[in-house]
Amino acid sequence: MASPEGPKVRVTDLHKVFHRGTERIDVLQGLSLDIPSGDFLALMGPSGSGKSTLLNLIGGLDRPTSGSIEVGGERIDRMPEGKLAAWRARHVGFVFQLYNLIPVLTAERNVELPLLLTRLSRRERKRHVATALAIVGLSDRARHYPRQLSGGQEQRVGIARAIVGDPTILLCDEPTGDLDRRSGDEVLDLLQALNAEHGKTITMVTHDPHAAARAKRVLYLDKGVLAAEPAA
Repeated sequence: MASPEGPKVRVTDLHKVFHRGTERIDVLQGLSLDIPSGDFLALMGPSGSGKSTLLNLIGGLDRPTSGSIEVGGERIDRMPEGKLAAWRARHVGFVFQLYNLIPVLTAERNVELPLLLTRLSRRERKRHVATALAIVGLSDRARHYPRQLSGGQEQRVGIARAIVGDPTILLCDEPTGDLDRRSGDEVLDLLQALNAEHGKTITMVTHDPHAAARAKRVLYLDKGVLAAEPAA
């Protein structure tokens, strides 16, 4: 059920069309979705079904062809680009499959990057970074470079970077896709803890049923349409 104040994310009659030469590709077709505050939603479906496209639209990285997207009570599909970039920095934490860490920066400097877009002082940034690294269990790796970390530790640094600004929502695109099962389970444990203990609203795209089973609910996307069960 949605929280009394309404869903954290509300997507209504969403369409997304791409054009490849003369070919029209309808990636999302009239999709509607409510994500309650504190939800942990897994999105599954075949490659090309529109999962990552939907994630990018909710996160303000792309614009819908038509339809509305409301996050935390704000219509992001109507925001001008400059305001949208500032909104994204404040409200969205992204976790990617390939970590996207900068090799020449330490873990703590990688985590600090989103805060450089804010007005926080250097001391406040340092405190936020220390808290985020503690939450992901990497306080003792703060001065390590990505090459000195395992894949699972790199992804946990990526999660620390995603949560350092206390975002409204976490959007995870195949967060365990490049990890072995043990490291993947550690990342999933962390995401579950962020949801259960810190109240983070999480939407995760995954191909892995093992990962999806960690979410509170699973929806399937196929040919631009959502369903509660996979297509036959």
